[in-house]
Amino acid sequence: MEPPRRGKSPPAKAVVMVIQHERPLRRKTAIAAFQALAVCAAAAGLDARPAAAQDVSGRPDDLKIGGDRVSVGLGIASTPTYVGSDSSRIVPMAAVQGEVSGISFNTQGTAIYVDAVPSSGKPGWKLELGPLAALRLERTGACGNPAVRALGKLDKAVELGGSIGVQRTGVLTSPYDTLSLSMSWQHDVAGAHSSYVASPEIDYDTPLSEHAFVSFSASADYVGRGFGRYYYEVDDAGSLASGLPAYDGADRAGWKDWNLSTMAVHSISGNLLHGVGVFVTGGYQRLLGAYARSPVVADVGNRNQWSGAVGLEYTFR
Repeated sequence: MEPPRRGKSPPAKAVVMVIQHERPLRRKTAIAAFQALAVCAAAAGLDARPAAAQDVSGRPDDLKIGGDRVSVGLGIASTPTYVGSDSSRIVPMAAVQGEVSGISFNTQGTAIYVDAVPSSGKPGWKLELGPLAALRLERTGACGNPAVRALGKLDKAVELGGSIGVQRTGVLTSPYDTLSLSMSWQHDVAGAHSSYVASPEIDYDTPLSEHAFVSFSASADYVGRGFGRYYYEVDDAGSLASGLPAYDGADRAGWKDWNLSTMAVHSISGNLLHGVGVFVTGGYQRLLGAYARSPVVADVGNRNQWSGAVGLEYTFR
């Protein structure tokens, strides 16, 4: 396939968002993620990370290409019923991504990120810096497993924070491929887990032609003590109600998971900069250490989490 010519505007990256209950915004990955709300805006920024069940950790990825645009995506996603579950469900997806006067914004499920540093859309280095906000709905509704359901519903977490990173445009394949390194941090201000999530991430995105785009992402989540205690411990009352063994091993800060994801977009009218496109994503999340040993994962769930999404998007310019 012929790569975009320098004389033409570079294709935009699709943004796939995941109707998630848990991952705080990370494009990442992540991602977090393909985090159970999942959707995409394919001609202007699809997050490589698909729907990592209920994970809204980290920020959505974005390819700065210059020029005002807004992409809206709709589709369906397959996600675990909760982070650590051994069963999945199909959920609807929707997302919006765009750029106005060089300032880009992304939604990812119940999270939103704004890159407040204007983009020139030209090859070279760029600082990425901006605020993010996320609503974490992990185990606030139906979660599939009867033992986990017997533990009771959890409260919604409202997480506020920010992300900082660097992006290089024009890396390997064309003047428009990008490599990004970033770190996001968010803290619950609603009193649910009253803790934080910090998420490093690396992303590589490249257009294959004026009609095709692929993205790859890797990320991890480091969580505070309160996060592990709230989502992964089982107290004596919970053990009695659910039949799961009591567990207090997650009452610590540590690395909760790592994530890998990929995404492909193909325009079916126009090109990657405008018109209708189709996207598909796939993601893998691996729970770690004390969090993977929690009874909600080790006894009735699975530390290996798989997710994916497919849908259509339309980009306005």
